[in-house]
Amino acid sequence: MDIPDGHGREIEYSERTRAMQEDAMRHVLISLSHYEDVERSGIKIIERGEGCYVFDADGRRYLDTFASLLTSVCGHHRPELHQAMLEQMRRIEFYPVYHDCLTPVVIELAKRLAALAPGDLEVSYLVSDGSDATESAIKMARQYFYEIGEPGRYKILYRRNSYHGASMGAMAATGLQWFREVQPPTAPGFVQVMAPNPYRCELDLDPEQSARMALRNTEAVINWEGPHSIAAIILDPVPGSNTGFPVPPDFYLPELKALCDRHGILTIYDEIQVGLGKTGRWFCCEHWDVVPHFLCVGKGFSAGFAPMSAVITTRQIAGVFQQPGHDFRHGHTFAGHPVSAAAVLAVLDIFEREGLVQRAAEMGAYLRRRLEGLYRHPIVGDVRGLGMLQAVEMVADRETREKLSSDLDVGGFVRDFAYRNGMIIRNNGDILVLAPPFVITREQIDEVVDTMDAGIAAAVEHFHLA
Repeated sequence: MDIPDGHGREIEYSERTRAMQEDAMRHVLISLSHYEDVERSGIKIIERGEGCYVFDADGRRYLDTFASLLTSVCGHHRPELHQAMLEQMRRIEFYPVYHDCLTPVVIELAKRLAALAPGDLEVSYLVSDGSDATESAIKMARQYFYEIGEPGRYKILYRRNSYHGASMGAMAATGLQWFREVQPPTAPGFVQVMAPNPYRCELDLDPEQSARMALRNTEAVINWEGPHSIAAIILDPVPGSNTGFPVPPDFYLPELKALCDRHGILTIYDEIQVGLGKTGRWFCCEHWDVVPHFLCVGKGFSAGFAPMSAVITTRQIAGVFQQPGHDFRHGHTFAGHPVSAAAVLAVLDIFEREGLVQRAAEMGAYLRRRLEGLYRHPIVGDVRGLGMLQAVEMVADRETREKLSSDLDVGGFVRDFAYRNGMIIRNNGDILVLAPPFVITREQIDEVVDTMDAGIAAAVEHFHLA
């Protein structure tokens, strides 16, 4: 394998690509961008996809290990999905879920989700994006208590270091200081609690102690704020890519659910990153046999073929809003888009026909075994995750877990190394995160890990980390 040194090897772009890059800089603002990367190597313009690969505008092929931001779980270019969307467009391309109208495909999708969802979750509120879903769940939880005569229950508990979306309400429930600090003040009524982290506990506790202390902290905050002022807690059963998928001890989620139930606090599980098969179960919470009051799904929900996400809730909660005069006071023009609904139904058909949830469990186990071989590098401190969601955290000292200097940007070095060798990998600082499409093969997993292996070895040599 070719092992380039450092970040700086130039990629040769065609005249056509350079023209598009110039137009992009003039006319497009990239979300969550890193313009230092853009200045160093230019905007990457992805033009087409096939299976687990994407191709840039100059025809270079890249193995996508992050499924287009945890979304393209069925792989790119699925003709059966194209056909399902086209057939829906031939019937009716759009009519809103609004006032007193629905389209048949939306009803069919909601019925399908009711059959799939765990426990007593059977009513869906369909929207367009993950932030829409979490914000809708938050608003639904608050209005639910308003409608049943408890308007004082409005506070939302959320966990430090979790991400729940980019809109103002969803951001207020996001425990990432970097994300929140540029939008002061955030929406009121959101209260932080501790999250367990088996590898990087904020109190430097071992995995069990960290989870026990997080439960104690949550209970203390509930008592301090007053249980009758709290509407809900929002959490991701396994925190997402920002912290590298730290899986909590088995007792944590059931005990947290029981704690909230004792105080009448509703639970919102954000499974937008970690749901829909990625952990080897249809829904992440099924690993611990816990069922929330609201389950948010998105990203791989439509496999990237059209924007759609959902909040799935109980008949008891939905029934409150179906009484005359108690309408849920929320909505979006394109919520429940019929073409998107047709895409999701086709995705669910692919999942079942190709056994993709079981495949995610099997391929995830193989990926994990291969990744554990990276411990041969002294800077690999932790390999963790669940199913197809896996992370490798690089450190200065494995024994003490001392972090690498952020000035080095070792994670960025490995990411750039991979890109120059035909692979897209995401890093959050010095945590390398993987969430490949479920259709990935063992041979492609071998390619992923071999490229990471070579990239980490190159970083050790380049930064003199041995």
